[in-house]
Amino acid sequence: MRLLLTSAGVKNPSIQNALVELLGKPIADSNALCIPTAGYGHPQGSPAGAWRFISGQSSTPMCELGWKSLGVLELTALPSIGEERWIPWVRETDVLLVNGGDALYLCHWMRQSGLADLLPSLRETVWVGLSAGSMVMTPRIGDDFVGWKPPTGSDSTLGIVDFSIFPHLDHELLPENTMADAERWAAGIENPAYAIDDETAIRVTDGTVDVVSEGHWRLFSS
Repeated sequence: MRLLLTSAGVKNPSIQNALVELLGKPIADSNALCIPTAGYGHPQGSPAGAWRFISGQSSTPMCELGWKSLGVLELTALPSIGEERWIPWVRETDVLLVNGGDALYLCHWMRQSGLADLLPSLRETVWVGLSAGSMVMTPRIGDDFVGWKPPTGSDSTLGIVDFSIFPHLDHELLPENTMADAERWAAGIENPAYAIDDETAIRVTDGTVDVVSEGHWRLFSS
C-alpha cells in the first residue's frame, strides 16, 4: 500500500502532485472510496461533520478533488454485510480517503471490520489519511491524543509505519499544538515521530519515507 499521510488533507499543489504520483494517473481517472468513520468517535464529531467531509464542504480537501467516482465505505457497517460484498469494493478502488476524528476509534473499527487484515494485500492502493486517518497507521498516538478509550486501554494503533505523527502543528485554533508541545509529546514516544503542520504530508512508498511540505515540520528521532 502507498501512503499519503496528511494533517489536513490535500491542502496545496505539492501535496496534490504527490498524490498524483502515487496514483500513477490523473485524479480524474481514479476511483475513490471515502471512510468517514473516525469522525464519529471524536467528541467534536457530528453527522454534519461527516456530511461536510463526504460532500467536499470541509476545509480539508479530500473528496472534492475531481475523482472519476466517489463512494462511501462506513467501517461500522462492514461486519454486518459480509466480506464477500465489501472486499471487492475495496480491491477495485484506486484510493481510500480516510477522514480525521479519533484515531483509536478508527483503529478499533478497522480491526473489527477486517479492513486492517486486508491492507497488506492492497499493494497498488493509495491510502490518503487526514489527521486521525494518518495517525492510525502509526505504532502509537501518545497519551495527548487519547480520547475514545479502546477495550485494550492502550494508545497503540496499526503500526503500518514505524513513526508517530503529531498533526496540526502551530494551528491557530489549537494553542496546545505548539512545537514545544510536540517536543514534549515526542519525548514520551519510543519510536521516531514527526510533527507536521496543515501544509505538510508524509509520503511512504515501498518503505521509503519522504516529507512533502509547503509549511513546516520536524522529525524527532527516538
